[in-house]
Amino acid sequence: MEYVYAALILHETGEEINEDNLTAVLESAGADVEESRVKALVAALEDVDIEEAVEQAAAVPAAGGSSGGSAAAESDDDSEEEAEEAEAEEEDEDDGDDEADGEGLGQLFG
Repeated sequence: MEYVYAALILHETGEEINEDNLTAVLESAGADVEESRVKALVAALEDVDIEEAVEQAAAVPAAGGSSGGSAAAESDDDSEEEAEEAEAEEEDEDDGDDEADGEGLGQLFG
């Protein structure tokens, strides 16, 4: 998750999300940086509208408290899928499988 957080920091500060900037943020935070994961994340975020994805993610908790409309149900489903993807990503991270890193990150944001 630290890679995604680093990308969000870059986005929030208006910096370009590229390999050099992402690596610099991660290193300054004291994270062990894996070049393959950085490349995978940058590639996965290439066509993602991060602002839209953040807005959708922020709407999920508000929708969860509504009286069960279809939009709330869809948001809950999306939220569950995102949580499962994040969990799968963490498991991949623990396995040390560099090829699996970055899978589904584009779906996480879009």
